[in-house]
Amino acid sequence: MELTLSHWLYGIFTLIIILTMIFKRGVVLPTLLGTFVIAWVYNGSIVDGFTSIFNANLVAAKELFSIFLIITFMMALLHSLRDLGADRMMIQPIQRIMVNGHVSYFVLVVVTYVISLFFWPTPAVPLICALLVPAAVRAGLPAVTAAVAIALSGQGMALSSDYIVQVAPSLSAKSAGIDVGIVSDQALLLSLIAGGIAITVAYLLYRKTIRPKDSILIEEDLQALQTETESSHKPRANHLPTWSRIFAILVPSALLCVVIYMIYTKLSSGRMSGLEGGDGAAFIGGVAVILLLLSTVAFGRQHALDYISNHITNGFVFAFKAMGPVIPIAGFFFLGSADFSGSILGIEENPPAFLFDIVQSTQEFLPQSALLAAFSVLVIGIITGLDGSGFSGLPLTGALAASLDNSGIDTGTLAAIGQLGAIWTGGGTIVAWSSLIAIAGFCGVSVMDLVRKNFIPVILGLVISTLLAVYIL
Repeated sequence: MELTLSHWLYGIFTLIIILTMIFKRGVVLPTLLGTFVIAWVYNGSIVDGFTSIFNANLVAAKELFSIFLIITFMMALLHSLRDLGADRMMIQPIQRIMVNGHVSYFVLVVVTYVISLFFWPTPAVPLICALLVPAAVRAGLPAVTAAVAIALSGQGMALSSDYIVQVAPSLSAKSAGIDVGIVSDQALLLSLIAGGIAITVAYLLYRKTIRPKDSILIEEDLQALQTETESSHKPRANHLPTWSRIFAILVPSALLCVVIYMIYTKLSSGRMSGLEGGDGAAFIGGVAVILLLLSTVAFGRQHALDYISNHITNGFVFAFKAMGPVIPIAGFFFLGSADFSGSILGIEENPPAFLFDIVQSTQEFLPQSALLAAFSVLVIGIITGLDGSGFSGLPLTGALAASLDNSGIDTGTLAAIGQLGAIWTGGGTIVAWSSLIAIAGFCGVSVMDLVRKNFIPVILGLVISTLLAVYIL
């Protein structure tokens, strides 16, 4: 394979983007500049360079807009539940289960994981920390260990699979050029392995710090928690206790039925069903919209039209804040794929595949090892996660997975491995400048202490899950 100047430029800009991530800087600027320069050189026209920047972002936006919609509707639903006070009522009964610190640790893991699957961990953290963490601390669980449980189960295990909302697997699959369901299934399995190992290792490491209920240290943790949890409170609809109870039951029941139905359709068909991937996310999003309509009307019939508009607007704002920078990044890596480069460069026949060609040209110099390919994608994923996001590196790991498909391990598994590396790192478990700050703040602990406690369990979980993916799965 003979590489052109455009290939070399694409490789150089890819390295620049990786180095920029290592130094914890934003990568939007180099991706936009790289798209412009590569398109200019490839087409030999500066005008084509300008139009290709717009086309790359437009193509990425078209491919990823479904992600923005599902985030919007799920966030809008969560906001409407907060108005009713149903979000708190949903998890208050769980406090009674926390009989001691050991039980509390695993209760936090399960509750955080389930809520984070549906609403993402970041918006779920204030709710969990306000209601469950004080109860766990009173039962004897140190606040920092409670923070470990929340981070590993939410920002780690739940977000790295993102099996319900499917933002992460959609980004990985689009860049890899494969079906979303392939990546999401692999990511779910690997995330459960990595999360199970990390959560178990963390418990074994820190179980001796769990205190009896009469420990004097409990009051110190509660005082540190008090300021943060009080600041997270907001006015509730105390005049609507009946509707709060109804929606506290209706919403989790409806979402659980959706998941059961999706699993049933998959198992009954024995193959990829119509409710996998994007269709599955659309199904969940549609159910969320109907629940949003009902909860908004229940909160205030006279002002329902205004309330629902505000909730959807806030949902869009959250979605674009969280995912907006991903569009130009995805556009650059879409340029490296033949599936999208034609639309970006304005070429109808034989579009280039810059990234695939670069990797193919180096194959003869590298050992054909599935283990090497898997750990290379994992390390790249971890590096991209150093920006504190986790999502911005998924277009790169997905594209790399597609280019390494002849290494002895399938593209879907490689994309899932890269996804785990990026999100466990940047999503908020071992990077102090990520959303881990929110968990540390709400739990009243040092974010650096939390990073140190998470590091060994997370790395062990990622390494072991990658080894299992190569040799067993």
